[in-house]
Amino acid sequence: MHHAAAAAAAFAALLLPATAHAAPAVSAPNDTVTLPVRDALAQLPVRAEDRTGYERTAFKHWVDADKDGCNTRAEVLKAEAVSAPVQGARCVLSGGSWYSPYDDRYIEGPSGLDIDHLVPLAEAWDSGASAWSAVEREAYANDLGDDRALIAVSAASNRSKADQDPATWLPPAAGYRCQYVTDWVADKTRWGLSIDAVEQTALIQELDGCPSAPITVALAR
Repeated sequence: MHHAAAAAAAFAALLLPATAHAAPAVSAPNDTVTLPVRDALAQLPVRAEDRTGYERTAFKHWVDADKDGCNTRAEVLKAEAVSAPVQGARCVLSGGSWYSPYDDRYIEGPSGLDIDHLVPLAEAWDSGASAWSAVEREAYANDLGDDRALIAVSAASNRSKADQDPATWLPPAAGYRCQYVTDWVADKTRWGLSIDAVEQTALIQELDGCPSAPITVALAR
């Protein structure tokens, strides 16, 4: 049995609805699971990573999945704004403010923000997405179906992170690190992605200092 299906069966009694942005870009998942984050980490398959053939263009983004005139970047910015931006013609956003949890900063206006793929596209490729269809990779790159997948953060912190996993990069804001690694495990669980041995060690070590909070994940694959 696929590990995602197995997780769903094991925790069927604990099913809870997953949180989501207003305009999901992926199809409705078949299963939702709830389990302690350390248990979720233990269920992730451990495999060597392989970046052979990776190109960022293999993950089409940003798209306007619901055809409302606003692409994925704009949808995330609107959903995560601390004070709402003004939406102009063709969904051009101006004004507004955002909180960047990676570096504990407030940012005025959308131009100083990047939309971070919590699990970077290259990391997803290394961890299983190389075998996906183009449609699946597009859904991953524009995943509005789970609040943890895409996050508005300062451009500086996002570019510092680049395509690194938690073995080599954690948010500068130490108080956010438990949330970050918990969300990392949730995102990999959602998409059926693997972890490598060094990444596994880093996640175990970081989570050792965190509550084993339950995570609820709507499985996308």
